[in-house]
Amino acid sequence: MYNRTRCRATSIFLGCFMLAACSNSEAAKKKTIAPRQESGKQDTVVVADTVIGAAPATLDTARYNALMLRMVHDSASARWPVKADYPLPGALLPFHRIIAYYGNYYSTRMGILGELPPDEMLQKLMGEVKKWQAADTAVQTIPALHYIVASAQGAPGKGNTYRMRMPFTQIDKTLELAKKINAVVFLDIQVGWSTLQQEIPQLEQYLAMPNVHLAIDPEFSMKTGRVPGSIIGTFDAADINYATQYLKDLVVKHNLPPKMLVIHRFTKGMVTNYKQIALRPEVQIVMDMDGWGFPAKKVSSYRLAIVNEPIQFTGFKLFYKNDIKTPPWKTIMKPEDVLKLYPKPMYIQYQ
Repeated sequence: MYNRTRCRATSIFLGCFMLAACSNSEAAKKKTIAPRQESGKQDTVVVADTVIGAAPATLDTARYNALMLRMVHDSASARWPVKADYPLPGALLPFHRIIAYYGNYYSTRMGILGELPPDEMLQKLMGEVKKWQAADTAVQTIPALHYIVASAQGAPGKGNTYRMRMPFTQIDKTLELAKKINAVVFLDIQVGWSTLQQEIPQLEQYLAMPNVHLAIDPEFSMKTGRVPGSIIGTFDAADINYATQYLKDLVVKHNLPPKMLVIHRFTKGMVTNYKQIALRPEVQIVMDMDGWGFPAKKVSSYRLAIVNEPIQFTGFKLFYKNDIKTPPWKTIMKPEDVLKLYPKPMYIQYQ
C-alpha cells in the first residue's frame, strides 16, 4: 500500500489561503482554448502535424489496430487490448501519448504544476515531452496541464463537505498557460464528502471546451464518512458511469471530439465493480497508476490494480520527490523504463 501526501500536508495551508479566494468567475463562461498550432520558436517544443481535437483526415483502422496491439506483449493477459469501438473522429488515444504536469497553484506540495514559476514549469514540461517523443516515435507526444479544481480537506469547511473548490480564476490561469504550449487540460476532482453529481456540473462551462478533460480521484472519495487522508477512499462503477455519461452528453450536445476521463488508482479497492464500467465511444477512460515508491513497487502496483482489471487505456504516474525517497534510488523511472510495461501507458503524469 502506498502513502501519498497530496492532500494531507496541504489542507490547512489551502484552507487558510483560500478563505477569501473561492468565488466563481462569470467571465470564465466565455473562455476558449486556441487549437494546437505549429510553432518553430521554441526548440524544446515537439511540433504537431495535426490540430488537437480535430478529426484525422482518414480514419485508418489498420493503424489503430497496430497501435493498440503494440501496447501489449505476448506475455500480457489475453484481456489486452480491451475490445472497444473504433475511436470517433478527434479522439486523442491511442494516436497520442499525453504527458501531464499535476498540481495546484496555491501549494508547492501538491505537485510540480504549483511548485515552479509558470514559465519555468512549462519549459520543464516540454523537456519531458521531448524525452518521451524520442523514446517512442510511433505516437505523437503532447503536453497537458492537470489542475486540481476541488481539493479534499482535513476539516469539514462550508457545507460539511471536506473539500474546497478552487476559484474559476485559477482554472482560467490553467487555460492561459495551456495556450502557450498548445496543451490539453485536465480538471481534477477530489470529492471528500461531496459527490461527482455535485461537483462535475460545476465545471460544465469548461468541460464544454474541446481541449478540456476530466479526472477523478477515488482516494479522497470518503463514502464511509471518514476524514480524507485517514483511509483510502473509493469510487464504484456507478460513479464512473455517471461521469462518462455526463461527458458523453456534453460531447453530443456541443458536437465535441471525445473526452478523456482519468481515474487515479493504486489499489484494487479504490475502484469497485470494474466489470460494470460502461465504455462509450464519446469518452476515453484512462486508469492511472497513481502510487509512489521504488520502481519494482510501482510496477507491481501497476500490474495488480491496472493490468489485472482492464478498462480501456492505462496511465502511469511519476513523482519527482516521493519516488526517490527510498535509497538507493536517485532518479525516477525514465521513459524507456516505463515503456517496458504492458500495456504501454498512454497517459503519463508527473507530480
